[in-house]
Order: sequence, then C-alpha cells, then structure tokens
Amino acid sequence: MDSNSELKQIGQRIRAARTAQNLSQADLAFAIEVSDPYISDIELGKTKMNILTFCRIVETLKMSADSILRPNVPVVNQIYQQEFADLLKDCSPQEIESILKIVKEIKASLHSKKED
Repeated sequence: MDSNSELKQIGQRIRAARTAQNLSQADLAFAIEVSDPYISDIELGKTKMNILTFCRIVETLKMSADSILRPNVPVVNQIYQQEFADLLKDCSPQEIESILKIVKEIKASLHSKKED
C-alpha cells in the first residue's frame, strides 16, 4: 500500500469518528486550533499532518490512536469489542435484540458490497 492510500484511509477513519460524534469539520478545526480546510485536506488524504496535530485530533475525538492508524490489529479489535459491550450494558433485553438485528443487517450489507 502506498503512502497516499494510507493517508486517505487514515483521513476516512478520522472523518468517520468525527461524524459519529456529530462534529463538523469546523468544530474539530476549532478544537485543535487549525483551519477548516486543513481538516478537509487531512480527511481527504491530501496532506500529511504532524504528530502534534494527530494527537490533538485523537484526544478531541476521544479515540485510540491505534483505531485511527491500524484498525486491523488484534488489540484494536478488542477495543472495538469492548466498546460494543459497553454500549449494550444499560440496554434491556429487547433493546439488545433490536440492536443485534440492526448490526446483522449492516454486516450482511457490508459483506455483500465487498463481494460486488
């Protein structure tokens, strides 16, 4: 994998984390004291960020750096599994069943897109 592809994937993970928290690019840019276009360039993989900017991003998003840089590492998979378990802790059995049905549908959809 070339560095441009890696930058794009890192940018996509940052964007996914940001949007999952309902933050705009402007919100993230303000929080880490950079310009809005710079966040856009990072998310599109158009620019390299320095380590301090990256640290500010992961701290602001309250994410593990591993989950942004290397999501296919076993430790990161354990983090995701724990996050999922934490989401279900305060759910009723009916809510858990509904969430599992939704997740199964999403998984099936993602897998079918990979096959295409």
